[in-house]
Amino acid sequence: MKKSTNKVVKRVLLLGSTGTVGRATLQALLKRGHHVTCFVRSSASSNLNFSFDPSAGIRRADIRVGDITNLVSLRENGFCGDAFDAVVSCLASRTGAPDDAWKIDYQAHVNLLTCAKEADVQHIVLLSAICVQKPMLEFQYAKLAFEKMLAESGLTYSIVRPTALFKSLSGQVERLQKGKPFLVFGNGELTSCKPISDNDLAKYLVQCLDDDALHNKILPIGGPGPAITPKQQGEMLFKLLNRSPRYSHFPVRLFDAIIWSLSKLGVLIPASARKAEFARIGRYYATESMLVLNQATKTYDETKTPSTGNDTLFDYYADVLQKKATVERGDHAIF
Repeated sequence: MKKSTNKVVKRVLLLGSTGTVGRATLQALLKRGHHVTCFVRSSASSNLNFSFDPSAGIRRADIRVGDITNLVSLRENGFCGDAFDAVVSCLASRTGAPDDAWKIDYQAHVNLLTCAKEADVQHIVLLSAICVQKPMLEFQYAKLAFEKMLAESGLTYSIVRPTALFKSLSGQVERLQKGKPFLVFGNGELTSCKPISDNDLAKYLVQCLDDDALHNKILPIGGPGPAITPKQQGEMLFKLLNRSPRYSHFPVRLFDAIIWSLSKLGVLIPASARKAEFARIGRYYATESMLVLNQATKTYDETKTPSTGNDTLFDYYADVLQKKATVERGDHAIF
């Protein structure tokens, strides 16, 4: 049965447009011909690049400035009483800290849903994360809480849960360039993922607007090719650097000791409690694969993890080493 697509130019409100995925999504929306309005913080508005070639027929986006955490600001400065066909949110907490997660991943999106209903928006495309399928951390619970609210809202929704992004797997490029070993947890084969580029993920998010088969669904998605382990990532980097592989092994139990110590200190020192949560985040990504969790076997399953796009992590590594691409790391990068 042929999937149904409806390639109609739409008016789209985009949130999170200044992040790496958000910027790629903005470009994908504009190239598709959609009318895009970006709602950003005043301090972030200068990060957007609208230098698209007019000769290519690509329109510019509109920028509106306000506070996504403030319902009134979102309503008056973002929606402004205008009609939008769809909302695409690439918005996420920067650090994953509990207070930030509930403020951004949950409450800001609750504000968004409230305004979307008032404006009679028909479709919301939400960028989430594949790690929420096995929640252990506050930011995962915050994301899940809003996912549930969106799914029960009565609006058409597409909840996209990508696997690992290229930038999250590129923190050690500089280490190796300095002659240091590649750091792995355990034997380097505890986890695996199907990395996806910002551009391929952006195209998939935009596809959600047109493809009826992607409506009212939770959509795990990875990049092309087989799943790869951290050890395999290191092997490829060493090959690109024309060096013999050299690894440094970090025992997972050391994470547990750090978490225990910081949690104890956190009873008296709030900053230590915050650091303990970051350590939990680090341990999670060191021990849990970014693949679909097979509910029947309770194991991560590469075969059940869909793929999209053409960009590979190893091509990205080559571009970074040749200075054709740069690595923009997140606020809670492990390395």
